[in-house]
Amino acid sequence: MNERSSQSEGTRSRDKSQCMSDDGRFYLVGGGIASLAAAAFLIRDAKVPGHLISIFEELNKLGGSLDGGGTPDDGYIIRGGRMLESRYSCTYDLFDSIPTTDGRTTVTKEIFSWNANARTHSKSRLVRDGKRQESPAYGLARKHLATIARLAVEPESLLDASRIDDHFDQSFFETNFWVIWATTFAFQPWHSAVEFRRYLLRFAHMTPGLNRLDGIMRTVFNQYDSMVVPLKKWLGERGVNFRHNTKVVDLHFDETDPEARCVSGLACETGGIKSVVPVQRNDVVLVTLGSMTASSSFGTTCRRPKLELHEGSGAWELWKNIAAGRPKFGNPSTFADHVNESKWLSFTATLHDPTFFELIRNLTGNVPGEGGLITFSESNWLASIVLPHQPHFVGQPRDVQVFWGYGLFVDRPGNYVEKAMAECTGREILTEILGHLRVEESAARILDDAICIPCLMPYITSQFLARRRGDRPQIIPEGWANLAFIGQFCEVPDDVVFTVEYSIRSAQAAVYRLLGIDRSPPAIHSGKHDVRGLYRAMEALVKSN
Repeated sequence: MNERSSQSEGTRSRDKSQCMSDDGRFYLVGGGIASLAAAAFLIRDAKVPGHLISIFEELNKLGGSLDGGGTPDDGYIIRGGRMLESRYSCTYDLFDSIPTTDGRTTVTKEIFSWNANARTHSKSRLVRDGKRQESPAYGLARKHLATIARLAVEPESLLDASRIDDHFDQSFFETNFWVIWATTFAFQPWHSAVEFRRYLLRFAHMTPGLNRLDGIMRTVFNQYDSMVVPLKKWLGERGVNFRHNTKVVDLHFDETDPEARCVSGLACETGGIKSVVPVQRNDVVLVTLGSMTASSSFGTTCRRPKLELHEGSGAWELWKNIAAGRPKFGNPSTFADHVNESKWLSFTATLHDPTFFELIRNLTGNVPGEGGLITFSESNWLASIVLPHQPHFVGQPRDVQVFWGYGLFVDRPGNYVEKAMAECTGREILTEILGHLRVEESAARILDDAICIPCLMPYITSQFLARRRGDRPQIIPEGWANLAFIGQFCEVPDDVVFTVEYSIRSAQAAVYRLLGIDRSPPAIHSGKHDVRGLYRAMEALVKSN
């Protein structure tokens, strides 16, 4: 046991003054990383026996947005890739207690060891006119720099409900800085200025190397195989109950005591059969609100995906049901009812011929796994691709390669395929990518070999939408005794959504506060407390012009 773990053990306790007793049960709604992390913190830090913990998941697979699967014959699928960096303190605190599946080390140690030997350093962050741009200049004007500086110091209360394009004119969105920023973090001009500000501060230390992706960290395999599988294994070995194919559609409440309202039941549907799980006052309910990947629609190499909305999706249905008449539970409509502002499309390509990977290596100067995101800056779709280290999946054959990509503007016609990205088959999407690479001679060979699976996600950036104070509820809503909210749509001050860290931090905070554990989650790294870091960030923005 390392020193940090030993110190943590000494501070773990349960405050018996809380309404939960030692024989209470713990119900976790949603099977994504937030619930999995919460279960681990309950076991590790609150000494809760695993058999008292139940995780309810609508699908037949845990992991939520950290997914991954498929075969070399039918094609592999990942809806997205999560970038890590060294200051995700809650993530590494959790996974330093979780062994890798082979038991040789912990997941955290594996991540740091892997990235010490396979550092990300892009030599081709942008591709324009078929040619790579190494360390592209940010191209910011003085007025852009002045606005960035103002947003970095302005209180969030002054930015409430405003959008990024409320603060910048169109010229800002034509700079290399914005193209790099938008495609690295998936921001759009109409997204929240508050979230933009938080990202500026949270990742200020990475600004000098952002145009090379310096400091970005990856897992050995996709995040499902590298993070979800070992965490699920650890929880299963400790008796946690996984209730797959069970949708929680509503909560029942006991609100007789306005100072200590409690959840009294979970309304569930399993295989079309409705039931209610009774919840006692000494039980605990943790709810993952909303879902970035709800209603995901998959196409094939020869078939386009179809846009599907959240009717029937447990995560959004549940939040809307429980928030009706309860303003302290937030405003789900802010995030769920603006699909045209939150959707985009990703695609996963499975290749049995090395031609494409060889072409990319020659173009970029990076080997797979080294360069990270490659963005085609002239793309009408603002399309990007990532060639990860191979194999990207456990069990992936050595003669098979997998890469992933996405586009932000899915309703615009392509530059080489005269169709909106959302209307394209996998083959048509690859045709567009190959057009930007200017590889006409090899295109037919690559296309005939490839399996490309597109995935349209209506809510993938819904957490970035412009919001007002209170639209995201507090982790523990005021006046509630046995309920907490976790995941991407509760409020964690100063931290940034669309990260694994945000979900894990919310889970850690929920467990510690509800159970009265005399410990706090690790501090959030924020540039606003690092004057030197902010200076270096602004210096890099000024010089890279």
